[in-house]
Amino acid sequence: MPDLRNWLDAHSRRGFSWFAKRLSGNDTLANGAHQAGPYIPRDLLLRLLPGLDRPDEANPDVRFDLDIASHDDQRLARAVWYNNMLRGGTRNEARVTNLGGAASALLDPESTGALCVFAFDGASCRVWVCRDEAEEEIVQDRIGPIEPGNWQLWHPAGDAGFGERELRADCWLEPAEMPPEWLKEFPSPAELVEKSAELRPGFGVDRRLLRRRDCEFELFRSVEQAIELPKIHDFGNHVDSVEDFARLAQPILQRRKSRSGRSLELHIRKIFLEEGLEEGRRFSWQAESEPGHRPDFLFPSAEAYRDPDFPAGRLRMLAVKTTCRDRWRQILNEAARIERKDLLTLQEGVSESQFREMTAAGVRLVVPEPLAAKFAPSVRPHLLTFGSFVGQVRRAV
Repeated sequence: MPDLRNWLDAHSRRGFSWFAKRLSGNDTLANGAHQAGPYIPRDLLLRLLPGLDRPDEANPDVRFDLDIASHDDQRLARAVWYNNMLRGGTRNEARVTNLGGAASALLDPESTGALCVFAFDGASCRVWVCRDEAEEEIVQDRIGPIEPGNWQLWHPAGDAGFGERELRADCWLEPAEMPPEWLKEFPSPAELVEKSAELRPGFGVDRRLLRRRDCEFELFRSVEQAIELPKIHDFGNHVDSVEDFARLAQPILQRRKSRSGRSLELHIRKIFLEEGLEEGRRFSWQAESEPGHRPDFLFPSAEAYRDPDFPAGRLRMLAVKTTCRDRWRQILNEAARIERKDLLTLQEGVSESQFREMTAAGVRLVVPEPLAAKFAPSVRPHLLTFGSFVGQVRRAV
């Protein structure tokens, strides 16, 4: 079995394009949808496999070698472009098939939530499905954080391809639209969250959270480009070593990872305040429950939690994890007085076996309502939407 770092190095040569995403319940077989395989946007797949881009043919397809190195699995896969919309029909989508069913790590329900890297070279595809959080960290140290529902295209050798601007949403700001101080010093996560709330004020709490999260990410990327792109352009004139490049790239990647871990909590805190929950009286954020333990949110307050006379049955906690596949166990020792732990995640599905393990450990998943369809039908009735959670704590305190 190859080492992940060596695998990444071997596929960083010119000609490779990396497509990275977290596998959702729709990608794997976790929710019973029986999709053909991991979703890759049609226009992107046509670009990554140029032989597929034959619009004059009905439903063109290509066969290509697919090597899942992380699980020692080699197959002859098929990509097909269902394009009858070009001839008066209704379909215009691309799919990858012949993956081998649940025996493939790409379709295994236990892979739901896993970070996956597809390295295309125009005629074949090499894949790594991360097997644990340590491997995910190795990948994200190279390309930055990948969050559920999002994907990233990266050209490790700097080949031409999709640019930042081609992927932007309408929350992107041009430098002239940004507060002048943002161009001098990178705005804090809290500032970006406040700006996203200004740009996305409405909707119920579930869609509000997801819309603002996407908006804030676009804000982040637009500021990043405004500040760092001039440095990158100037970099080529002054580079003397790989160490010089690392010194330039590392702060950028570190800022991306730092932002990813903190912003979801800030968005949730903002929505709690908007929904009439007073901080310090109706919820506490990052307060210490026991020495060395700080749950993300305690209800009704940290003071109530520390009061031995306050009924334990009226206490609640909410942990926040963008992904929970390998991280949900971290919350089991938080807030010992609270038997059931609520965990909000943006991960798009979990395997049924992992869900049973979570439930047995007293963990209940809270997910924004639009993501519930990504979970298996047997799991969905046991999920709590974010809106329902907010309503419950608002009525209880």
